[in-house]
Amino acid sequence: MFIAILGVIILVIGTVLKRSPEPANHFGGLVTNVGIGVVVLGLLLSAVKIIQPGKVGVQTLFGKVQDNVIESGLHVINPLFDITTFDIQTQNYTMSAVNNEGQKEGDDAIRVLSSDGLEVTIDISVLYKVNPSKAPYIYQNIGEDYIEKIVRPVTRTAIRDNAVNYQAVDLYSVKRQEFQSKITQTIEQSFSKRGLELQQVLVRNIALPASVKASIESKINAEQDAQKMQFVLQKERQEADRKRVEAQGIADYQKILSTGLSDKQLQYEAIKAQKEIALSPNAKVIIIGSGKGNPIMLSDK
Repeated sequence: MFIAILGVIILVIGTVLKRSPEPANHFGGLVTNVGIGVVVLGLLLSAVKIIQPGKVGVQTLFGKVQDNVIESGLHVINPLFDITTFDIQTQNYTMSAVNNEGQKEGDDAIRVLSSDGLEVTIDISVLYKVNPSKAPYIYQNIGEDYIEKIVRPVTRTAIRDNAVNYQAVDLYSVKRQEFQSKITQTIEQSFSKRGLELQQVLVRNIALPASVKASIESKINAEQDAQKMQFVLQKERQEADRKRVEAQGIADYQKILSTGLSDKQLQYEAIKAQKEIALSPNAKVIIIGSGKGNPIMLSDK
């Protein structure tokens, strides 16, 4: 449109030159033709719009927002329309205690009070996008700075409103996933009313007060020590049971020997042993007990 305006100015200059005395009026026609050409070129360029990938265009005519949107690509439109583009790709808004990690410089983490009155620090990332069909509504009712007007305050409010229903230790451990699900639901409902689509809420970190964190660590260490002691006691009990069974077996064996073996049986077992020694090729000396207990020694030497 700037080129068309420039052409109008040139056209006016040409008209003025035509009415001027010689020799300036000789250039009036040429300047007028140049002005007409620039106006036509400006109008043509203004009528051709290119919307980049991942964006949509919102049209306004004399301050009135049009309902239809222009998708990415090459378009020929009314040159009087003004086009404002909106990013419809996934966007990330992070609030973190780490400097320069989010959109705000410095510590931008969310500090909330839990149900037990403790201050908890939460780092969070919100993944969202603009609903393409709602871009005209956003432009007319919210404006281009919807991040500061909607994304940031809605997210922080949802976290604070839900955190007060949980104890600090529960947020840190067993109910963290439940907390994330509830704030996701709250943010999603608020975003959808304003033309935004929530894709995911990521609770990146939950930091407890130092005293509470030390107490939790102490409790965890005590539980680990108790579990270790239970293991040691169980092992000792198993060892005691093993020794008890072993002692009982020895006692039963000795009882069987003392009550179940006779003299004749012992003599028979001795003869069998002597026979095995006699048949052995390595035997050089054979000792045979006599019936009266006096041994007879046989030797090959």
